Amino acid sequence: MVKGRMKTQPSVIDAHAHCGILDRSRPQSFEAYLRHAATTDIGGVAFFSPVAEIYDRCDAGFVDTPAWRRRRKESNAFLLSLKPAELTVYPYFFIWNDFAVDQLAAAHCGIKWHRHADEPEYCYDDPRCRSALDEIRLRCLPVVLEEEFDQTVRFIRDLADGIRVIIPHLGMLNGGFRFIAEAGLWGQENVWADTALADQGEIREYLSAYGHRRLMFGSDFPFGNPHSELQKVRSLQLDPVIEAAVLGGNFIRLQARVGHR
Repeated sequence: MVKGRMKTQPSVIDAHAHCGILDRSRPQSFEAYLRHAATTDIGGVAFFSPVAEIYDRCDAGFVDTPAWRRRRKESNAFLLSLKPAELTVYPYFFIWNDFAVDQLAAAHCGIKWHRHADEPEYCYDDPRCRSALDEIRLRCLPVVLEEEFDQTVRFIRDLADGIRVIIPHLGMLNGGFRFIAEAGLWGQENVWADTALADQGEIREYLSAYGHRRLMFGSDFPFGNPHSELQKVRSLQLDPVIEAAVLGGNFIRLQARVGHR
């Protein structure tokens, strides 16, 4: 059963889940997440807006409009409004090419930075991008980065100095676990990872090569099931200290720096 909100931090935290109110293509409401989490001991969740609430991912030539800017603002604000008794919600701000860091609130716990190879591109050379990264750095906000491999490397090596970057899915959609390893990114102190939809073999390999202090449990709801993704990690039969860190302790440690300038 889901733990109620308590003064102490939840011991199990889903560091990667989607939740929205505008995109109806999948059951990804808060209530839908709660139904899945109710069969687990997940006590906290980091929520990102669904991609379809941020930009038109089906149009590679997507041109931003005031209507889309309003849609993004509404979607990001919705996550801030979630204050349920059943779960501790950690809202992340999904950033796009307007780089609207003026909309960041004290309650934001991180940044979602996302696109796939066949989708509209981030304008990395726009001066507003550098300004946004400066603000993210100032607020000590972690960035969940899901990008093409070359852009992932560029972001971490050239743009993200002083920013903690979380590569989701153990790199599955950022070029692959091994390409990230060969580029030397997993070993960098500011590069973290989550287990969402990752292969158990790669989770073990990551832990063996890089340790457990920068790896976090995630489900990728609604694309992954919180119950089965949690069981996937637990079935690895990790040392209890390592398991506790991956399932929630590392996320709490990551969040401890947010807002400390």
